[in-house]
Amino acid sequence: MYTETALFDLLLPGDSRSLKQKRSYVRPIIAMLRRFEVSVAEVGSLDLTGRAQIGVAVVAADPAHARTVIDTCENQVAGRPEIELLSVRRRLHGDED
Repeated sequence: MYTETALFDLLLPGDSRSLKQKRSYVRPIIAMLRRFEVSVAEVGSLDLTGRAQIGVAVVAADPAHARTVIDTCENQVAGRPEIELLSVRRRLHGDED
């Protein structure tokens, strides 16, 4: 069993000056990522209005499948024109860890 995690650090548009506006950007991203059967949540920068950190995790039988799913999630987030993907931190955990 393998688990791969990713932490996406996002810069939101300048008009996200309130937490309500921030949610209007973060919720659709989370909903889109859930279509890939991953666990996903906003995990950081909760009190900052212009930034968001979204964590994604997938469990798979082999590491290649886990990487493929997270690659797809990363590409989908990076392809959203309204936000800027600042960084991605990924980690693969296996049975030996």
